[in-house]
Amino acid sequence: MDQSLVNQSFMNKSPEFDAELLRRYDKAGPRYTSYPTAVQFSEGYKETDYRAHAAMSNGSDRALSLYFHLPFCSTICYYCACNKIVTRDRSRAVSYLQRLHKEIALQAELFDRTKPVNQLHWGGGTPTFISHQQMIELMAVTRRHFSLLDDDSGEYSIEIDPREIDRQGVKVLRDIGFNRLSLGVQDFDPAVQKAVNRLQSEALTVSVVDAARDEGFKSVSVDLIYGLPLQTPESFARTLERIVALSPDRISLFNYAHMPDMFKTQRGIREGDLPSPETKLDILRLSIETLTESGYVFIGMDHFAKPDDELAKAQRAGKLYRNFQGYATHADCDLVGLGITAIGTVGNSFVQNVKTLSDYYARIDAGLLPVWRGIEFNNDDRVRRYVIMQLICHFELDIARCEQDCGVGFDTYFADELLALKSMADDGLVTLNDGRLIVTPKGRLLIRNICMVFDRYLRSDTGSGQPRFSKAI
Repeated sequence: MDQSLVNQSFMNKSPEFDAELLRRYDKAGPRYTSYPTAVQFSEGYKETDYRAHAAMSNGSDRALSLYFHLPFCSTICYYCACNKIVTRDRSRAVSYLQRLHKEIALQAELFDRTKPVNQLHWGGGTPTFISHQQMIELMAVTRRHFSLLDDDSGEYSIEIDPREIDRQGVKVLRDIGFNRLSLGVQDFDPAVQKAVNRLQSEALTVSVVDAARDEGFKSVSVDLIYGLPLQTPESFARTLERIVALSPDRISLFNYAHMPDMFKTQRGIREGDLPSPETKLDILRLSIETLTESGYVFIGMDHFAKPDDELAKAQRAGKLYRNFQGYATHADCDLVGLGITAIGTVGNSFVQNVKTLSDYYARIDAGLLPVWRGIEFNNDDRVRRYVIMQLICHFELDIARCEQDCGVGFDTYFADELLALKSMADDGLVTLNDGRLIVTPKGRLLIRNICMVFDRYLRSDTGSGQPRFSKAI
């Protein structure tokens, strides 16, 4: 197909910005990296449950995806809501990696060695906090216990802080098997960087991207955040201009959610420096227009990609997926989470590891898997998960296909939800005709709200009085 036609096809899926609707629907809700969400995980889910689901996985032809959580950071970024350990003492990684190597062996015992690892991801924290030799050893231990692909066909990615890596480090990552990089940038404006305690020059970022391309990385992704202190549409326009010139394959544009009661590091941000809701909307509008006019495809939920990127291809083929790292291309994998707080999806369940180093070390030293909590999907979870994933990944639900795959009569099963969707249809966010529930361009920025209609747990949750989720916009 002619590339211009491909670009035009994707441009037609770009969101339509309606400020009044965005303000009206801007309420807190899940990001649906899972359904059920982590709020529903229970400590009643034990190691024995996880082992049973791993055994179930061995009875299937599902490949594996591995996620490693490397929690250490040498400096604190005030906006960060990730699980992390801030320290300049690099030796603290030694004890953690010793246990992580042991967990790799324990986890590998549960899975058939013939299962290929089609995806692998190191996240953090800052994975590049550890030394080159530690990186080499961690990948070697992984390869010893799991069947990593040797032909560079897997999607093996790592999150990096450009301040924590040089050209030689990029080469090391490529040599040990990584073929995709994700770089944190957030904003190039020096005043904004100072306000969030992340000083990172544009030249440093460019040097890492150039090194990645020189080493043959297949994809480079850049993370940006809108809504940070001191941001203005004019200042962020300059950042966007530089990012577009850098031409990454993917761009993640995250909404900063200021929740200092939940995330203590955010208390370093002066609330008076935060942009107003109106300014945030202006920055969002500008960002969408700039990126789509520059040829990027709006994938959904903060993500943009070039038309020939795997995410765009997967969406076009109806195979896009969403997990705890965001949008992904391998829905056919069981996800094994390794390290503290790591979340996996194995069999018909979600599982999460313990939160603290002390608990992690104690369980690993005792020869136990570090399972903290999880949830086993019931049939209702599976049906609603199907619907939510179709909508959030593809902005469309084929009702007949849903009935066939889920074994339910849609109109009866979701009678209450269809009533709730009527006001959204009246507002032009969705249409329901010809057997399809379609999210309109106006509804795409509010896809979280649309998915919330199908979330049974939200309706039954009386609330704790504390915010659990960020706002949609």
